[in-house]
Amino acid sequence: MIRVVLGHPSLWPTAIRQMFLLAPSGWWRRAPFLPLPDAAYLRFRMVTAYGGDGTAVAQPDDLLTYLRWCRAWPAATSRS
Repeated sequence: MIRVVLGHPSLWPTAIRQMFLLAPSGWWRRAPFLPLPDAAYLRFRMVTAYGGDGTAVAQPDDLLTYLRWCRAWPAATSRS
């Protein structure tokens, strides 16, 4: 998935922001010392996106669609 995002520089800021937003607080205190989302949250997202037991592998296009949606969301919800 990192390779997919690297191919879309316009999504880098959004991907970094989402990485830190989804990381549990105090992530730097626990191994592997990376801002990774909680495993239970990822399983929930895989179940809601693909069904089954949550072991499905996310599709690259779905990740890009999600990041584009995250980038556009503030503009879509702002009052003009």
